[in-house]
Amino acid sequence: MTRGGEQLTVPPADFASYYGRPVLKPPVWKYDIAGYLFTGGLAAGSALIGAGAQLTGRPALRTVGRWTALGGVAASTYLLVHDLGRPARFHHMLRVAKVTSPMSVGTWILAAFGPMAGVAAVAELAPLLPQHGVLGLARRIAPPIGNIAGLAAAATAPALATYTGVLLADTAVPSWHDAYPSLPFVFAGSALAAASGVGLIAAPAAETAPLRRLALAAAAIEFGGGHQLERQGLTSEPYTHGRSGRLVKAGRALLAVGTATALLSRRSRLLAAISGAALVASSVATRFGVFEAGRVSARDPKYTVVPQRERLKENGSVTRP
Repeated sequence: MTRGGEQLTVPPADFASYYGRPVLKPPVWKYDIAGYLFTGGLAAGSALIGAGAQLTGRPALRTVGRWTALGGVAASTYLLVHDLGRPARFHHMLRVAKVTSPMSVGTWILAAFGPMAGVAAVAELAPLLPQHGVLGLARRIAPPIGNIAGLAAAATAPALATYTGVLLADTAVPSWHDAYPSLPFVFAGSALAAASGVGLIAAPAAETAPLRRLALAAAAIEFGGGHQLERQGLTSEPYTHGRSGRLVKAGRALLAVGTATALLSRRSRLLAAISGAALVASSVATRFGVFEAGRVSARDPKYTVVPQRERLKENGSVTRP
């Protein structure tokens, strides 16, 4: 509608910023970091399983947990250093400790967890050593040292499993930042699911009863946190739509299948392997889905502009005509 050649209607909202640039600079992290999120969680969950198996007399499950924890933390360290570009940058991050920085705290958690997980895993090689001489002494003292290291790694595992959720939420990326109450729970459940999956695949059926219960607990934690992801308003959209949404939904479907199959597996090695593979795949899909959702929300200005306008209206800072 016009009057005297003057347009009176307001044009449709356009969320493009100056020169077509996003409002936020998208994260510079590559998919190395998505892999780091998964492997770090796997390491943490496996250390907890290894410690639990140690305390309940399940030696085969203990061995699987310890070696998986070491493999996971080694892979996560490599992926983090590879994303940083130069190994020296990881070393430089250890020169300071800032409790207000999730990245700094996470670096120290990783540095503390890694050696303990390594000692616990290497202690599993003690039975292969000779019974006499210097190596015989190492054979006798390695198991108790490994037990102490395994418990120490397990003590830091909850922090390792969840700090990455805090790290993502501490950024300005809308879909990560608004998920700060739920991301640590999603990542904790995902870590336990992945570690349970590896245990179901690799450990003998006689020792995996706790893993079936752990998989059920992991599903409850992750489904609860995931439900909250979808209730955070507009910025929850990337978790339900597009490629990132498909990954998150695939993670949930695989988690449901893996948990149900785990409860039915009992003494079936085939069902245990199927369950384990589904649980591990679920964790991978969830981590990559969350990572991609953040990238999507950073690229589209509406996920930054609309929530800001809504907050301004709620605070009465917007002048109404």
